[in-house]
Amino acid sequence: MTLSSRKLFSVTATICALAGSALAAEPEHGSGDPVQVDLWQAGFTVAVFVVLVLVLSRFAFRPILAALQKREDFIRDSLEQAKRDREESERKLKEYTDKIIAARAEATAIVEEGRRDAEALRRKIEEDGKAEAKAILERARREIQIATDTAVKELYTLSAKLATDIAGKIIQKELNPREHERLIEESLGELEEAARR
Repeated sequence: MTLSSRKLFSVTATICALAGSALAAEPEHGSGDPVQVDLWQAGFTVAVFVVLVLVLSRFAFRPILAALQKREDFIRDSLEQAKRDREESERKLKEYTDKIIAARAEATAIVEEGRRDAEALRRKIEEDGKAEAKAILERARREIQIATDTAVKELYTLSAKLATDIAGKIIQKELNPREHERLIEESLGELEEAARR
């Protein structure tokens, strides 16, 4: 018990004891009239009631009202805090929702960009492969043409030499190198013309 509660209890107990002793000390009236009022008893009862109200207002009502006011302020503050927290939560939820939507849009854009890049890379690889294959084919054709021309030239030269050797054996005459070269060139020219026909 606090000090004010003890004081309130002792004052209330004292008032009740005084009221009880006053009622006990009062002589019995033999009239038995229920409407008859004893003024001294009524005054004492009113005085006890006023003292009790004053004591209660001094020691009980003020602390009770202060506690109730404090409780009301606490509830009001709690409700306002809850409202602020709810508004903050809604704001953060909207912010997070917006971030999630933006992140999804960004992810979709990145995936789409990756798809476009992959398609462009695939086309470039195909084009590079076709160009490289074409270049290899062209190089092979040139090399084949050069090899063919070389082989034909060597064949003409060999044919001319064989023809000259055979002709030299037939005529039994040795040709000088200059004459030999001229005959080879003539034979080559004739062979080329024959090949063109």
